[in-house]
Amino acid sequence: MKSATMLLRGLGTALLIAASTSAETIAQINGDRFLSPLDGQQVTNVTGVVTAKGPDGIWIRSVERSRDRRVSDGLYVYGSVLARNTSISTGDVLVLSGKITEYRSNRNYLYLTELTAPNVTAVLERGTTVRPLVIGGKGLPSPPTEQYSGLDGGDVFAVPNNQSLVSVENPILRPEAYGLDYWESLMGELVTIENPRAVGRPNQYGDTWVVGGSWKTSGDNERTGLTISAGDGNPEAIIIGTPLDQSKNPSETRLGDKLESITGVVSQAFGFYRILPLTGITVVESLAPQLPPPTTLASDGTCAGITVASYNVENLAAADAAHLKALARDVVDYLRLPDLLAVQEVQDDSGETNDGTVDSDATLGALAAAIGEASGGAATYNYTYVSPVDGQSGGAPGANIRVAYLYRGDLLRLREAEGAGDAQTATEVLPGPELRYNPGLVDPRNVAWTNSRKPLAAAWELVDGTSKTLFTVNVHWGSKGGSSSLHGDARPPVNGGVNSRSAQAEVTANFISSILEESSSAYVVALGDFNEFAFVAPLTEFAERSGLVDLDVAAEIAPAERYSYLYDMNSQELDHVFASPALAGSDRLKGFEHIHANTWLPYSERTSDHDPAVAKFNIC
Repeated sequence: MKSATMLLRGLGTALLIAASTSAETIAQINGDRFLSPLDGQQVTNVTGVVTAKGPDGIWIRSVERSRDRRVSDGLYVYGSVLARNTSISTGDVLVLSGKITEYRSNRNYLYLTELTAPNVTAVLERGTTVRPLVIGGKGLPSPPTEQYSGLDGGDVFAVPNNQSLVSVENPILRPEAYGLDYWESLMGELVTIENPRAVGRPNQYGDTWVVGGSWKTSGDNERTGLTISAGDGNPEAIIIGTPLDQSKNPSETRLGDKLESITGVVSQAFGFYRILPLTGITVVESLAPQLPPPTTLASDGTCAGITVASYNVENLAAADAAHLKALARDVVDYLRLPDLLAVQEVQDDSGETNDGTVDSDATLGALAAAIGEASGGAATYNYTYVSPVDGQSGGAPGANIRVAYLYRGDLLRLREAEGAGDAQTATEVLPGPELRYNPGLVDPRNVAWTNSRKPLAAAWELVDGTSKTLFTVNVHWGSKGGSSSLHGDARPPVNGGVNSRSAQAEVTANFISSILEESSSAYVVALGDFNEFAFVAPLTEFAERSGLVDLDVAAEIAPAERYSYLYDMNSQELDHVFASPALAGSDRLKGFEHIHANTWLPYSERTSDHDPAVAKFNIC
C-alpha cells in the first residue's frame, strides 16, 4: 500500500492532501455497539477498499480486518456524487474524510451508521480483489435461531412490550446470541448467502426473505418455511432488498423456492436489516406440488361426521365476481363443501362505498350462489349474520365488515329462539343451555369492541333432530395494526392492538364459559381470525378463561405446521379453532386440518391472505 501523497483527479477538483498520522479505522467508527461512538464527529484518513456501489453511495471495507467478532469492518459512505463518479470502482482503496451520522427515516427503526459529506483524499490502490464473507461458511457462523435481542427478556412476543429502546440502551453486541446483534455486527459488509431458499413472499418491491441452505434454522415446516413459536420469531432470516445494479427481483417468488447464491451488502432500511444484492434474485426451483391437497375431512352427512370450517375471505364484496368465483372454488375443491362455514371480513352490499348500507344479503347471497355453481348444484348454502352499526366495525372505510355463517340447509338449521339479534342487543345464554337470540352478537355494546367486529354466536342442530346442540362463536378480533417490526427499536417489539384483544378475549371467554356453566358437556366451538398467536396473551388468557381446547393441540398438529398466514419471514397462525372439552376428545373430534390454499401461492394467485381450516366432529 502506498503511503506517499497521492493525486486524485475526476472528483470535480484536483485534490493534493498529505497523509495524516492520525486516522480513524472503520472498526473504531462502528464500535461494538449499535450506535457509533463517533456519531456526529468529523473523521479523517478513513481507509477502505470499495466493495460495492449503489445509486446513493458506496460501501467500503477495512484493508486490515478487525479481530473482534462484534465489530463490523464494513461502512456505508453516503453521497450520490461519489456513487456516480466513474473513476471510483470496486477494488479501489480509498482514503476518505467526512462526518459520522446515525440515520433512520422513522423513529421506530434502528439506525444506520453512515459516513456522510464524504471527501476522497487519496486512492491508494486499484483493482484489489474483493471477496465476500460467506455467511455460515468458514469463520462466520450462521445467525442465531431464536432470540432477537437481549432487551427482549427472552421472549420477542412478551406482553407488556415496548419496555426499552435499542437506541437508548445501546447494548454491547453479542452476535453469537442475538439476531439483531448478528446483523449489526455485519453492517456494511459484503456477504454471500449460498443456496438460499425463500421463507416469505416478495413484497411489492420484490424484497424477499431468505435463509441460507446450510444455516441452522428453527421452526422449519414441511414447506421449508419458518413457523414462529413461543419466544422464537426466527431471527436467522434476512430480507433481500433492491439490487444495486438497478435490476429487479422477481415478484412471484413462492414459499420454499430455491434460489441462486446471493452476494450483496448488509444494510438497514424501512425497519429491517437487509442485504442489498449486487444483482437480482434468480429462482432455481419451486417446490412440488405447487398447490396443496384438499382436506381429507369430508362430511358424513350425519351427526356422526359434521364438518365445520373457518375462512377469512379478505374483504368479500358483492361486486367482485372474480373473488367470489375464486372463493367458491376453494370451498368446493379445498374444503369439500363443509356443513358449516364461518367467514370473516364480509363487506356490506355496497362494498367500500360509504353510503350508510349495512346489510350484506347481496354479498353473502352471491357467495352462496357461486358455491352452488362451482359445485354443479351439489350443495345449497343458506347464510346468517347480524348487521353492524354503520362505521363501527373497523376494516375498510364504508365496508362495514362483519363475520357470518354459511350452512348446508339440507343438513343444519338454527335452533329456535326469540329471533335473531341486532347490532345493539346482546344474545344471552339461557338454561338448557339455549341462546335467547340466534344468531346474536356477544355483548356488542362493550367498549372492548370499539371500532372492531363483534363475535357472532349461534346454536345449531341437524334438520333430522338427531344431534345435540352445537354452539359456535365466530370471531374476528382487532388487528395488529400499529405493530413495530421484529427488527425495530422498541424491545420487545410493539404488538399493535394487544390491549384491545385482551379485552375482547375476556368478553368472548366469559360468554363461552357461561354456556359451559350451564352444561359442562356442551358442544362449543370458537373459531375465526383471532389476530393473535396461540402462545401469546391475549389467546393464552382466552383459552384459560373460556375452558376451551386448542384443536391444534387436540389433533396433535406438529407445532411447525400450525400456520395460516405468511408475514415477512414467518409462517404464523392468526386463525384458530377451539372446542369445548366434551367436543375436543378423541371420541368426538374426527380430525382438524389447516389447508394452505393461500400461503403456498404468490400474491397473484392467492384468493385470500389467510388459509382456511376444517374440523370434523361427531355431535350425536
